[in-house]
Amino acid sequence: MIDVLVIGAGPAGLAAAIACAKQGLHVHVLDEFYRPGGRLLGQLHQEPDGTWWNGIEEAARLESEAKSSGVELRCGLSVYDVTRSSDGWIVSTTAGELHAPMLLLATGASETAVPVPGWTLPGVMSIGAAQVMTNVQRVRVGERGVVIGVNILSVAIARELQLAGIQVDRMVLPPVSPVSGNAGVPADVMRSILRVAHLAPSPVIRFGSSLMKSGWMQRLGVSLYPSQGVSMWGIPVQLRMAALEIVGTSEVEGVRIARITPDGQPIAGSERVIPADFVCIAGGLSPLAELATVAGCPFAYIPSLGGHVPLHNERMETPLPGLYVAGNITGIESAKVAMAQGTVAGLSMACAKGVLAEKEQLDEAIRQVDSVRRRATIQFHPDIAEGRAAIGKLVSAYPGS
Repeated sequence: MIDVLVIGAGPAGLAAAIACAKQGLHVHVLDEFYRPGGRLLGQLHQEPDGTWWNGIEEAARLESEAKSSGVELRCGLSVYDVTRSSDGWIVSTTAGELHAPMLLLATGASETAVPVPGWTLPGVMSIGAAQVMTNVQRVRVGERGVVIGVNILSVAIARELQLAGIQVDRMVLPPVSPVSGNAGVPADVMRSILRVAHLAPSPVIRFGSSLMKSGWMQRLGVSLYPSQGVSMWGIPVQLRMAALEIVGTSEVEGVRIARITPDGQPIAGSERVIPADFVCIAGGLSPLAELATVAGCPFAYIPSLGGHVPLHNERMETPLPGLYVAGNITGIESAKVAMAQGTVAGLSMACAKGVLAEKEQLDEAIRQVDSVRRRATIQFHPDIAEGRAAIGKLVSAYPGS
């Protein structure tokens, strides 16, 4: 009999499965991809201390540890329904129904699309798709491309594309629209990108960013920002340029760009077309929480966590008995935070099952999540602590909590 069913074989799901299995529980992990690892499989970046974070190696380590702990991994299998039963959960999959008293949703995040005229042309893809094609499938996405959208995710992946020998001609903003929102406004983008300035190879950029803490300095920085952009790893990051249209007949041939004002409006007469054979659109990430909705879990909209997230406490328990969440479904953070949350979820389920030998392990795992979060190299949202506090208050006030 299955004691714990985990949906999602990414960093959170694998870490949770390992923690459960080491306490003697029978754990099954499901994932629709053909191999475990989730978004880890596409990650490759250099840490500020000069070491490299290799997601493929980390995924292999987690997979090996899970298997040696007795976890059963089932990949290439989709889940399309989750319902309560008298003694737990019924999970409907493409291989039939599975039953378990405890269920963990570690489904991760999805990319938010930002439509730009011409975005249906062959050769246009999301920045995450480019990452997977490059680092996982080893497929060259093109020879010379443009990244539309400047955020923490796109900056990191643009560097990964460059390391693979792919020319990223430049990074520009999307046009201002009700859909793109603040992603097309230079001042707002600058505030976001300052959070990853510590990763920049240039000490001048790192020093300059440290001086731009106040709002007026940031506004001055936007007004004085060079139209040719600031180079990171040789890639021009052009906060005063916007992509108005992706051009081409049967495939991507170029991008029509224009200089923009500090509030994102195109400057007349500044338009031109730059050649490109691929375009990556970066719209950000949001929690992939549809299965939690299907399960009937209550939600809250917390922008600093990336959008709508299922209510959960620090033990990763939702208000529904036997339903747990971990990883980016709870808010957009790094893979290291996801793994730490997964360990908490696994120990929490073991505690609920009555098999956790040392209860202090769970308390220490909860403290470890906060420690990992504080040390995170990349913070996707500046107010993550406030978001976590808000979700904690909401779940504590929920009836039955």
